[in-house]
Amino acid sequence: MRILAELPNPNCKISIFGMNQKYIIKFEQGNLEQSYKIAEADIVNGVNGIFEILDEEFINRVVQNFDLMRSGFNETYKRYY
Repeated sequence: MRILAELPNPNCKISIFGMNQKYIIKFEQGNLEQSYKIAEADIVNGVNGIFEILDEEFINRVVQNFDLMRSGFNETYKRYY
């Protein structure tokens, strides 16, 4: 897996990797991460095509998912301890 690009964002780290004819888009926020895989053949313009589909609406949804992930994990952790 090789890193192809990083997209600056104040809410999370966004990295784009290439592996086995797929793009892997990884979002990181603290100790949480989300990743999405898409075939290179499905994207026009290579990595620039990835930048085009990562619009503000999608990134906002990813950030909301991080909030849900964090609260779900915190609730589980509190039940355990």
